[in-house]
Amino acid sequence: MKITASELAKITNGKLHGLPSIVISGLLTDSRQFSYSDGLAFFAIKGVNHDGHKFIPQLYERGIRIFVVENLPDNFRSYRECSFISVKDTIKAIQQLASCNRKNFRGTVIAITGSAGKTVVKEWMADIMGSVRSVIRSPKSYNSQLGVPLSVWKLSDDYDTGIFEAGISRKGEMKKLLSVIDPDIGVITNIGDAHNENFTDNGSKAAEKLILFRNCSSIVYCRDYEVIRETIGNDPKLSSKKIADWSFHFKKAAYFITRSETDNRQTLLKIKHGKDESSFVIPFTDRASVENAVTVAVTCLYSGIGEDIIRKGLANLVPVAMRMEIKAGINGCMLIEDYYNSDPGSLNMALEYLAAQNNPRKALILSDFIQTGRDEAELYRQVGSLVKKTGIEKFIGIGEAITRNSRYFPDGSRFYHSTDEFVLRHAFSEFRDEIILLKGARVFEFERIGQHLEQQVHQTVLEINLDAITQNLNSYRQYLDQGTRIMAMVKAFAYGAGPSEIASLLEYHRIDYLAVAYADEGVELRQAGVTLPIVVMNPETSAFNVMIKYNLEPEIYSLSLLHKFSDAASRNGLVQYPVHIKIDSGMHRLGFMPEETGMLISELKGISSLKIVSVFSHLAASEDASLDDFTRKQAGAFVSVTDRIREATGSGFLRHILNSAGIIRFPEYQFEMVRPGIGLYGINSSGKLQLRPVGRYLTLISQVKKIPGGEPVGYGCADVSDSGRSIAILPVGYADGLDRKLGNRKGSLYISGKKVPIIGNVCMDMCMADVTGLNVKEGDEAEIFGENIKVEDMARNCETIPYEILTSIPSRVKRVFYRE
Repeated sequence: MKITASELAKITNGKLHGLPSIVISGLLTDSRQFSYSDGLAFFAIKGVNHDGHKFIPQLYERGIRIFVVENLPDNFRSYRECSFISVKDTIKAIQQLASCNRKNFRGTVIAITGSAGKTVVKEWMADIMGSVRSVIRSPKSYNSQLGVPLSVWKLSDDYDTGIFEAGISRKGEMKKLLSVIDPDIGVITNIGDAHNENFTDNGSKAAEKLILFRNCSSIVYCRDYEVIRETIGNDPKLSSKKIADWSFHFKKAAYFITRSETDNRQTLLKIKHGKDESSFVIPFTDRASVENAVTVAVTCLYSGIGEDIIRKGLANLVPVAMRMEIKAGINGCMLIEDYYNSDPGSLNMALEYLAAQNNPRKALILSDFIQTGRDEAELYRQVGSLVKKTGIEKFIGIGEAITRNSRYFPDGSRFYHSTDEFVLRHAFSEFRDEIILLKGARVFEFERIGQHLEQQVHQTVLEINLDAITQNLNSYRQYLDQGTRIMAMVKAFAYGAGPSEIASLLEYHRIDYLAVAYADEGVELRQAGVTLPIVVMNPETSAFNVMIKYNLEPEIYSLSLLHKFSDAASRNGLVQYPVHIKIDSGMHRLGFMPEETGMLISELKGISSLKIVSVFSHLAASEDASLDDFTRKQAGAFVSVTDRIREATGSGFLRHILNSAGIIRFPEYQFEMVRPGIGLYGINSSGKLQLRPVGRYLTLISQVKKIPGGEPVGYGCADVSDSGRSIAILPVGYADGLDRKLGNRKGSLYISGKKVPIIGNVCMDMCMADVTGLNVKEGDEAEIFGENIKVEDMARNCETIPYEILTSIPSRVKRVFYRE
């Protein structure tokens, strides 16, 4: 859809200021993620922690010329050759624009909602339908009040079917999404307990979700879900629709399903519809996957897709990658692996994420788009134009179609007819110090390319959920007064998570400072492209010149250190170099004692090479209610010292004393800045926040064997059982951070849906687990900690604290970062 600024103002009931004729071809809501600026309209959205209006000057400098705003900048007339459109609500404006685009679409729109399975059903359905129709789908799980209109905006006459998912968390939201999607066919997967906090019961939640289907002609649902069945049956408007219900139990359902498992972990489905019966095989046996596959099969049958097409599609179903992963690669590269789907809409989103990365050297490996119905040359002409606009330095196309249309791509691009040909012929050693986006349709098996490009380490990995860190950060922000700054602790390898990736994420979410333990940690962040101010908490005199070179700011905790760093700054010709003064208010580690305040003030007055940016202290027991009087005593001493320094020097420095627990328990001591640390990584030391676990520590079973009764396991023959048992040997030991105290049944792993004891003594590189009675095999996954085994519980079993567990995982364990 292409419209002018004046047309956009009319659609959104906005007021136009500036040029009316600028053509809009794309929408932008994230100031950091866009790969080109021509024709992009920026919608300045106000959130809990963000205000897009603040970034208008930066975006103007980067070429954006259309702005949809709730508040006009005071100097908006100084923005030359621009269009400003003022509206009451920028999210509503995007919804109005998408709704207008939907009304102009002449094809079929399918909407999917429910408590779980929406994204999987959408992906599988789009893959099968896309083999015979031209299909556009919402990228990833873009199902929110903002994600849905951004998806529907992509509808055009190039497609004959649109498949979109819609999610809600409270009443009143679905009515807005109805106006955007306005589906012809509605599909509801199920009703479960997600978002129960905003609904009185599942009945009210089902009624809210089904609002999406008020105007559609047909509804597909599972009759076995009583709450959905009754909600539709009791609503005259919904029950009057064409109902394509299916069931495992109700033979009167439009589609009656019988299922049986085969010997090779597959499920045989028989679907009876009237006098017709169809048989399909799917490569899954778990209930959720079976239900999702049946929903897809029934919707495809109802939509007129041929049985042979459905049969082939169901047989080739693969698990949907629900996330984009970022991994360390060979030769200093970073990989962004996105095998989620492959269509122009999802490519654009992946390129925007790629464009936001700090590394200027960017490569894209892209497969054919698996769809029919669109003019092939026009499709790849658009894709080639997008690649050129993004500034990709190295482009590689894989597939027959993209190779046929190689003329549309940048000079120097390379093309291969298949993944096999690429793996066989391409020199992987040429990838060096760049960030590589792997974007391929699932049938191209780009995982094989990823295996060649990944840094080769053993199969024990620590997965880091970047979205969970973002959510935890926002949870802390809700406790802060407006204007309170944040210094995030990323010392000790970001509590084991990996510093540069975490720091880049925190910088993206606009915190104010980062803090590391030693200068080399700060240097690593600078070399990774991090530009935020970085404080070094333990500055060593030998590292002063390096700190100055990389613009790292030292903690000053003694008169001796003050003099030495002042001398180093003077030798480098520096004036007003930023430093941070540490006060010992009672913890008695590093820091100036309160009685040294007078001497400190005297010395500071005579130093021009340094500037006090902040004065801070460290609480000893902020999480312990029994020591709250001591905490308040510390805070009182800190205030007394900082008042004296501020009065004597006239410096307007920042003050900070609160750590993760302190932010929640002592909001009165926020001062001008706070220092969240381990709480960002999901460890809840205050007990009040709903924090998400960030890390999931995983390994794979190396071997499974049966041990007769009376036979010992492990060093020292410490574990003997009277009965026979099955044991799993796993490649993780105390050299990987698995404490020896967890051996001999004191600790557990999570394997095949059950906690199993670690048996025998933990070895340096291995451990053993009792898996008797479980159907496990070599290569099955084992969770060391994560969703099912909490870090806090593991620490308790080791008689230590979560900090030690997290920071004990060595760098030889690969970190895999992902976005949900």
